[in-house]
Amino acid sequence: MKHVSLPCLLITLTLHGVVIADEPVRNGSGEEILLQGFHWNSSRNAPQTWYDVLARMAGQIAGDGFTSVWLPPPWSDVSEWKTPTAEGGGEGYFWHSFDKTSRYGGDAQLRQAASALNQAGVNVVYDIVPNHMSDKAVYALFPRGRNEWRHDCAQCDEGDAFMDGTADLNTANSEVFDAFKKELINLRDQYGAKGLRFDFVRGYAPETVDRWMQVFGERQFCVGEMWKGPDEYPEGDWRRKASWQDALKDWSDRSRCTVFDFALKERMQNGNLNQWRHGLNGNPNPAWRKIAVTFVDNHDTGYSPGPFQGQHHWPLPEERRNQAYAYILSSPGTPAVFWPDMYDWQRGELIRQLIRLRKDAGIKADSGIDFHTQYSGMVATTTGTRKSLVIALDSDLTKLPEGMGQPVLTWDGGKIRIWSTPAAQALIGVDFNCDYADTILDETVYAVGSSLELGAWDPRHAIALTYNPQERRWTRVIDLPANQAIEWKCIMRNNDTVRWQPGPNVRFTSGTASVTRGTF
Repeated sequence: MKHVSLPCLLITLTLHGVVIADEPVRNGSGEEILLQGFHWNSSRNAPQTWYDVLARMAGQIAGDGFTSVWLPPPWSDVSEWKTPTAEGGGEGYFWHSFDKTSRYGGDAQLRQAASALNQAGVNVVYDIVPNHMSDKAVYALFPRGRNEWRHDCAQCDEGDAFMDGTADLNTANSEVFDAFKKELINLRDQYGAKGLRFDFVRGYAPETVDRWMQVFGERQFCVGEMWKGPDEYPEGDWRRKASWQDALKDWSDRSRCTVFDFALKERMQNGNLNQWRHGLNGNPNPAWRKIAVTFVDNHDTGYSPGPFQGQHHWPLPEERRNQAYAYILSSPGTPAVFWPDMYDWQRGELIRQLIRLRKDAGIKADSGIDFHTQYSGMVATTTGTRKSLVIALDSDLTKLPEGMGQPVLTWDGGKIRIWSTPAAQALIGVDFNCDYADTILDETVYAVGSSLELGAWDPRHAIALTYNPQERRWTRVIDLPANQAIEWKCIMRNNDTVRWQPGPNVRFTSGTASVTRGTF
């Protein structure tokens, strides 16, 4: 469901008594590409029911490269509400029973849609809403007064209230827990469920999710919606002073599920392109990247076709949407594509090409990524099992390393460019040194060279070094792919002039040499 806030700083989680997961995260094959198979107004689709749409589209969804599809909540919901600026009801988030006849279609239609998708090779992931339900005339399922509802007792809920909490269930109660456990098994065995998306996970304990998944399937896919910024945590909670990433990783470690990358979403909304690297999927640690489910928008944050254009609580501006899809589909994490962007709003062909490039390169959830921050916009290299993809978004990257060739994808007049290159080796640190560089005026010393990491001989994108006054030397450790033949030089540069190190280029092979030196 919903909410907002800010980023950045690292916390040693064990100091706060947080258990770091020893078991692997449940991220499917690690190569999943997820389609959100509905939007806010899908329950109002006509004349076909939404389940009929999904059954009809199953072959195309598979052909477009999606490995999994996230279906709406499968339970009966007859709620309705309307204001002058919005309307809703029947989407499944105020469900009243586990009956499968809903405004998306009937029980038989749901079975048919799930079967068609699974037979096409697309895994079905159901949206599960354990935190809250309609509290109107449902007491036969969860009677009041037995501590099965949040308001039955003062402190008998595992997490935050949804709205005022009157419709919140107490998931810590054994009767409530077991009712959901049986229903999740039913979805798996009778309705083709291969994975689960947990709604509003701030409302119940991540350990509860883990216990459900232990029964549903240890190797099945799961993802949680933890939409909660640092400033929403109470005073005294360590997460209030942590980053978005830290809180998301904490939830994932305790649930052993992936988590929607709201750290990336926050930077997409509030930062520049270069700051998109601060999502979970751009973390230097692969254990953090592999838990990220990246997305541009969903049924809560984005616009939807139909009445009032859906909810659009936190939509990404249109001018950034193509770039955002280019980034999430060519970078680590598990990318999730919003149905209207794929099938309603003329963005489908771009997304198809991006999915093909991702699969061809063998990019996985924990693939390595190297950000080239000396360029404007976003420039990054993601290394898959077969190839690397170099992505440039709204960037001044013009000079290219030898052999890089032409982009395999150019879109939006060059605002999106992607190159496919041989798979890069793992990054290693090389200590660059420039000796006897006597700078004048406002000059700084840089390393520039043949690789993309060194600016491809473009002085504007050289790497600045740091002066060591004791050794009269400029130095910096720069990460380069291993076993790469490198040529480079020192330069002294200010805004107006560039002075080059005299003589031949310095040559070395990364990995063979860990230190390299240029001299003026």
